[in-house]
Amino acid sequence: MRHLQRQDTTGGVAAAVDPRIRLLAAGVLLALVVSSSGALFPWAVAAVCLPAALVQGMGLRTLLVRLLHPLFIAAVVLLLKSCMGAGSAVELFRLGPFGVAFHAESFRAGLVIASRIMGAVSVALLLGQVATFTETMAALAWLRVPRPLVEVTLFAWRSLFMLYDDAATVYTAQKNRLGYCGLRRGLRSFGTMAGMLVIRAFDNSDAMTTAMTQRGYDGSLPLLHDARLSMAQVAGLVVFAAVATAAWSVQNWPQ
Repeated sequence: MRHLQRQDTTGGVAAAVDPRIRLLAAGVLLALVVSSSGALFPWAVAAVCLPAALVQGMGLRTLLVRLLHPLFIAAVVLLLKSCMGAGSAVELFRLGPFGVAFHAESFRAGLVIASRIMGAVSVALLLGQVATFTETMAALAWLRVPRPLVEVTLFAWRSLFMLYDDAATVYTAQKNRLGYCGLRRGLRSFGTMAGMLVIRAFDNSDAMTTAMTQRGYDGSLPLLHDARLSMAQVAGLVVFAAVATAAWSVQNWPQ
C-alpha cells in the first residue's frame, strides 16, 4: 500500500482545483491537440505542460524516463513518413535495387503527427502529476463512466501493487539463494515464482473481499456522491477552454 499513498505534491493552485475540473481541462487540451492540423499548437502545449510538471514536483529524471517511449514512437513515425511518403522526393542513397528517399511533404505531415503525440503525452503527464489515481477515478465516476468499470479499475490498481510487492519479495529471496545462476535454474525459479504469485493473488483477493465486507461494503464505493462543483471553478474552466480554443483556432483557421 505504500505505493498508493504518495504525498500530495500538487501544491499551490493545482491543489485548490477540483479533480473533476483538472480532468475536464485535460480533456479539452487533449481534444484540441489531437484535432490540430498543424504542429505549432501541440508543441506549445508540450512547452507549457512539461515545465509545469517539473514545477509540480516531478523529478527531471522521472520526466525523461516517461518521455522515452513516446519520443521513440514519434521518431519512428517521423522516419517512416519521411521515407515512405508520396509526391516529389530527394534520393538520399541507393544500395543496389534498394534506395532511401526523403519526401518533404510527408516529413511535414510526420512532424504534425509527432507533435500530436508529444502534446498529448505532455498533458497526460501533467494530469498524472497534479491528480492522484483515485482522484481521477472519482472524477470519471462523476462523469458517468460506468461505476463497475471504475471500481474494478480501483481494485485492480491496488492488487497490481500488492502483486508487485509479493514478486519483489519472492525474487529477492530466490536471488539470495542463487536461484538465477544459469539459464535452467533461472527458468525453474521463474516458474516457481509465477505459481506462487497466482496463489497469493487469490489469497489477497479473498482477504480483501472479507475485509471490505466486514467494513460494510455493499457493492458501491462512495466516490464523490455529494460533492458539488464550485461555480467559480466552473467559470475558470470555461475561460480556460475559451482561451485554449482561441489559440488552437489561430493555427487551424482556414487560409
